Amino acid sequence: MSSSFDLPELRSFAVGTEGPAGERVFYLQAVAEHQVVTLRLEKQQVALLADYLARVIASYELAESSPTSMPDLYQPVISEWIVGSMMVAIDEAESRVIVIAEELVIEDDDADPDSPPTGSQARFGLTRAQVDAFVTGARDVIESGRPSCPLCGRPVNADGHFCPRLN
Repeated sequence: MSSSFDLPELRSFAVGTEGPAGERVFYLQAVAEHQVVTLRLEKQQVALLADYLARVIASYELAESSPTSMPDLYQPVISEWIVGSMMVAIDEAESRVIVIAEELVIEDDDADPDSPPTGSQARFGLTRAQVDAFVTGARDVIESGRPSCPLCGRPVNADGHFCPRLN
């Protein structure tokens, strides 16, 4: 089993990529006091998390915090594990948004069917400013990839793509 993390106060919360457009690997990175936690995830997970956090921040009154911007990933990027699912909660007492990522667990054919698969979990506490910075930064990272086809919405590679709408 991989390591689990509980970081209630972060110095930064960021998403970034490695690799060329069309082959990028996405990473979520949280930095606390002397700890850097990097998790690998999919582009769609980043987009969904950014959109959901934008709606959460618009729906809840959280204490204002100093404006910030999303930093670049700390190097070297070494992923702890791959994210399977994510949840978001609000800690009203601490005025924080909690992002919980759960490790992707591949079920073993020989495993006991009555016991649920167990994986690691990472819990991150974000201020309002960190959420705002993440939403803006994540959207910028997503848009910096391959352009979308105006007809079908699929990504267009440098050498073009087969558009099913032109068939």
